[in-house]
Amino acid sequence: MHGSLLLQLLILLVVANGTAVGSKKLLGAAFARPLDGGALFVDGQPIFGPSKTIRGIVVSVLATSICAALMGLGWEVGTLVATFAMAGDLFSSFVKRRLHLASSSMAIGLDHIPESLFPLLASRWLLPLNILDIVAGVTIFVVGALILSPLLFKLNLRDEPH
Repeated sequence: MHGSLLLQLLILLVVANGTAVGSKKLLGAAFARPLDGGALFVDGQPIFGPSKTIRGIVVSVLATSICAALMGLGWEVGTLVATFAMAGDLFSSFVKRRLHLASSSMAIGLDHIPESLFPLLASRWLLPLNILDIVAGVTIFVVGALILSPLLFKLNLRDEPH
């Protein structure tokens, strides 16, 4: 297992997912355009929902690219991680809307697995990760998110306790 590399990737996952959420706290409604433009899917539900914004994706990709470059991994790794983390998050939101779950509602597993699994799998294109690294990374990310989310809510850094 690549412990040091896995730690760096976990930090990038936190940056990718955290800055998208944090941009809402920092910028309020500024630049908060829903990615789906409010459009509905054929089932009459939003495609992604109002909390998935262009601003969140742009901030996530920029911040994660800069962080990866500062860590010595290269901006390309950061761009890849953030892009696939956001793709995983959008996948989760799309599925949750099909299940008629409200935007920002909790769905254990669906909320955290794609946003960590997708970028870790994609990272294999640029980094020497193996399956054990990926399973460990997803597990650590999911458990960490479940433990830290209530704390971040209490600190008023998240809108929901999950």
